[in-house]
Amino acid sequence: VGNSCVLTCPSKPNITMVTWKISPKVGGSCTLGYRADQNKTDRTNCSDSMNWKFRPDRDPALEIWQVGIDHEGNYTCEVVATEGNFHTTYYLTVLVPPRLTMYCDDHGNPVCKAMVGKPAAQILWVLESNSTPKEEGHDNGTVTVLSTFTAYSTNVTNTTCIVSHPAGNQSMTIAC
Repeated sequence: VGNSCVLTCPSKPNITMVTWKISPKVGGSCTLGYRADQNKTDRTNCSDSMNWKFRPDRDPALEIWQVGIDHEGNYTCEVVATEGNFHTTYYLTVLVPPRLTMYCDDHGNPVCKAMVGKPAAQILWVLESNSTPKEEGHDNGTVTVLSTFTAYSTNVTNTTCIVSHPAGNQSMTIAC
């Protein structure tokens, strides 16, 4: 999320036409088209955040700026050339790194919270704990995970939580 993304399409000699068909999980579909005989591009229902990376007659790649959760979905490129028709399909999955916070609850137990990540983060503790993480799903597809450290021993001072996520791992330490 927030980065740019480039989806490539087969670049062939003697291209007649190129079409990107975009079907997001949420919202309406859109198309980007190029006709070589008229040297003309066309767009239907596509946001300004996506366009051709370069000139479609030279490279039919699609670029998406500031990728958001709403860009997630199917992207199909169709190239028509003298040697045939070529299709490439992508399913774009958007990763949202969680925001990590840590605090002490009313009983003096460390609490680790990985907020609004996609997919849900995994929370682990450096020292063994019998914690069971709780997940809260949000309408936009993100998930907040909360884990409270419960020590087997009472002489624990500093506690470290590790948040594992495909967009990157994080850790935080607290003394309660």
